[in-house]
Amino acid sequence: MSRRAFGIASRLGAAALCLAAAVVASAQTFTVYSLPASYSQPKGITAGPDGALWFTEYNNNKIGRISTGGAITEYTLPATASHPYSITAGPDGALWFTEYHANNIGRITTAGAITEYAVPTPAAFPLGITAGPDGALWFTESATNNIGRITTSGSFVEYAIPTQPAGAYNIAAGPDGNLWFTEEAGSNIGQITPGGVVTEFPLPTAGSLPSAILKGPDNALWFTEWAAGRIGRCDTSGNIVEYALPSSVSNPLALVAGPDGNLWFTEGALTNRIGRISLSGAISEYPVGTQTRIATTLLENAPAAPPFPGWLAVGPDGAIWFTEAIGAVVRFSVPAAAGKARRPF
Repeated sequence: MSRRAFGIASRLGAAALCLAAAVVASAQTFTVYSLPASYSQPKGITAGPDGALWFTEYNNNKIGRISTGGAITEYTLPATASHPYSITAGPDGALWFTEYHANNIGRITTAGAITEYAVPTPAAFPLGITAGPDGALWFTESATNNIGRITTSGSFVEYAIPTQPAGAYNIAAGPDGNLWFTEEAGSNIGQITPGGVVTEFPLPTAGSLPSAILKGPDNALWFTEWAAGRIGRCDTSGNIVEYALPSSVSNPLALVAGPDGNLWFTEGALTNRIGRISLSGAISEYPVGTQTRIATTLLENAPAAPPFPGWLAVGPDGAIWFTEAIGAVVRFSVPAAAGKARRPF
């Protein structure tokens, strides 16, 4: 799905912008597994309870499974043109995912049995989803300014976000027993309690389009700022720090806590890299190395676009796995050291 343009109101934040030392690292091991359909445009990916990786195929109406050895299995969704987006491991041993266009929350067992639940609010366009601390699944409604909750038996509750429009995008369980989410349109980081109370924290950089969010190893919330080329950190009191990437057009999207105690993120088509940021803000970047491959698919608003890394997850093998827009899933061996940093750009 292409990024959508939102009208963003200017907001002032109390946090400082930090310039991070960065280094472009030497080539690392990337193993590319092409999907059966080059136009599939895989999006979300997560580690499953069965020792495999599970992912969504946005343009192909399927949920995919890939073993750590690269064997791929696909499951077609009942709803047509559903455009599955995010996926997460649920508390019930199944995988749960959002269906952006079909307005459903989906569930798939590791054996491939699929159930779909219609979101109560029409045209909510659900995007992010995560397992909550209360044994339910929580998700964002990007078009209706709601945060949704669904139990494993399919019961829904929806909670309104104060900012209108919020453009809620991604959501994650925090270290404080609450859920935390990003607001693309609102330029906020949001917190919602299991009881539905919402608090919003304005970003220092208005219009930065915050995207991914997760709990870091330091018990803070880390997030990407797609339009600003920054990685942000927010503690549970709402204090925000931003770290600028070397390139302002890096378009960081996804974020994951790596097995090495650092945060790893993806950068878009113009830089085509995997990045690493330490808890102190030191940045290393690794060229994916597939920039010269020819895209045969017609991506949304991007005909003949080059491949670029999308969403990522840590596999049971200790590697980082990510989806590639051209129609592939890629395995990246995590390097042991970040290398020597140089002066900030």
